[in-house]
Amino acid sequence: MNILFFLTPKENVAHIDDNDTLRQALETMEHRGYAAIPILTQDGKYIGTVTEGDMLWYLKSHGFPSLRKMEKLSIMDVARRRDNEAVNISISMEGLVDKITNQNFVPVVDDNNVFIGIITRKDVILYLSNKELVEG
Repeated sequence: MNILFFLTPKENVAHIDDNDTLRQALETMEHRGYAAIPILTQDGKYIGTVTEGDMLWYLKSHGFPSLRKMEKLSIMDVARRRDNEAVNISISMEGLVDKITNQNFVPVVDDNNVFIGIITRKDVILYLSNKELVEG
């Protein structure tokens, strides 16, 4: 099976840019209700994933700055504990399942590391459970 079957394309995925501020990242995550969000370069390459926890620890270590001060802080200054590892579009289903067991979503990139979308754990589980029901 081709993993593109599970892909949520980039245009339907909330993400932040590497030049965004901490405030912009927080507001994007709050608006979308996400606990983690991909970070992309200006030319669309995947850098990593920032989480609410990453931002909370950053805020704590910096004395919980005001929203106005957060407008001057780069999201790239926030240390990320664990980036969601991206996979290439050509990964096998077995390789995808291996990654998705340890991440809520898997970023998908092309051969030039350009972000093309994500695959969520939920979508893979729903597919596998429906397949089990049909075959079982």
